[in-house]
Amino acid sequence: MSYTVFATIPVKPEHLEAACEAVATIVPATRSEDGCLSFEPRRAADGSSTIMIFEEWADRDAFDFHHAQDYTKDVFARYENWLQSEPELIEVKPLEG
Repeated sequence: MSYTVFATIPVKPEHLEAACEAVATIVPATRSEDGCLSFEPRRAADGSSTIMIFEEWADRDAFDFHHAQDYTKDVFARYENWLQSEPELIEVKPLEG
């Protein structure tokens, strides 16, 4: 069974554009990881300074592998001063089953 996460990243408004650009830079590398089934970052449509990422991985090990990559660590390091609060990661599963 795949490992699926919905991440909500609350960014300070003045850093939203930089945060979006930082996430955008890792999309190609992330999607090319062996265990990545889906990696879909989005901005909130309500005008808030929130980034949301739907991530589906082959398993938890693939998710952990992604978070161990230098490009992922680099984005997290940049976030340190950009966030309003800690990101929220929620593991999700299909409605059926």
